[in-house]
Amino acid sequence: QVQLVESGGGSVQAGGSLRLSCVVSGVIFTPNCMAWFRQAPGKEREGVASIYTVDGSTYYTDSVKGRFTISRDNAKKTLYLQMNSLNPEDTAMYFCAAGYSRNACPRIIKADFPYWGQGTQVTVSS
Repeated sequence: QVQLVESGGGSVQAGGSLRLSCVVSGVIFTPNCMAWFRQAPGKEREGVASIYTVDGSTYYTDSVKGRFTISRDNAKKTLYLQMNSLNPEDTAMYFCAAGYSRNACPRIIKADFPYWGQGTQVTVSS
C-alpha cells in the first residue's frame, strides 16, 4: 500500500518561501508520476506541479510557473516543492499525489492519481 506523508507547511508573509516535502513508502515500483495539488476553502482541488520520475520532466500550472519548483530525491523516496514569492492566493492545503500513468503528469488532474497524502497547510498573509 502506497503511503505519502507531507510536511513543511506553515505560515509566511507575502514574498516569503516554503519548501514542502513528501515521503513515499510502501512501494515496490516507484510511481511514474508524482505531483502536488492544492485546495483552498470552497474551491476545487487543483494540480500545481508534477514530475515524471523516469526522466525528470516537470509540469506546472500557469499561476506558479517561475515561482515553484518540483523535484525529487529517488534515493530518499522524497518529493519536494520549493515555493518562492508566495502570495495570499497560494494559501491552501497542499497534497502530495502519486500515480503510475505517464499521461498523468502533463494533465495534473486528480482523477489520474490514486494515491494521496493527508495534506499540509500553507497560509500566506499580506
